[in-house]
Amino acid sequence: MDLTEKQAPDFTLQANNDAEVTLSDFQGKTVVLYFYPKDMTPGCTTQACDFRDALPDLQAEDVVVLGVSPDPVDKHEKFAEKHELPFLLLSDPDQDAANKYGVWQLKKNFGKESRGIVRSTFVIDSDGTVIKEWRNVRVNGHVDEVRAYLTEKSGT
Repeated sequence: MDLTEKQAPDFTLQANNDAEVTLSDFQGKTVVLYFYPKDMTPGCTTQACDFRDALPDLQAEDVVVLGVSPDPVDKHEKFAEKHELPFLLLSDPDQDAANKYGVWQLKKNFGKESRGIVRSTFVIDSDGTVIKEWRNVRVNGHVDEVRAYLTEKSGT
C-alpha cells in the first residue's frame, strides 16, 4: 500500500493529554505521523526520544509530530512523562488508523506469527497529502532521515 501523493486517511483518536485528536485538524501544517509497536520498549523509546530531541528543529519548520500505537492512553501518559515527550501520543486500540495506513500487518517474531504495527512514518503536507512515507523503519538514524527530508523539502 503506497499512500504517497494521496490524501492522508483521516482519523480521530484519543491522545495522552485526554483530548480527541483528528488528523484533519492539523490542515495547514506539515505533520510527521509515526506508527510504533509499543510504549516502553527499547526501539520505541529510542525512536520517541529521537523525535523529542529533533522537535525544536521540526517545529522551526512548522512541523507537528504525532506518534500512534495500540497502547491505551494511560500507558501513553506514563511513557510521555517518563521520557519527557513534548508531542502527542495517540491511542489506536482498534487499529483504526493503523489499518487505514496499512501498517497493521502479520509479523513473524522468533518463528511465531502475530498481527501488529510495522514501524512506519508518514509526512503529510499542509494540504493533507502524504508526500513521503517510510515503512519497516529501522530506528537508528531514522529521525535524522526524516529531518533531512523536511529540510530539503523546505529549502532551508
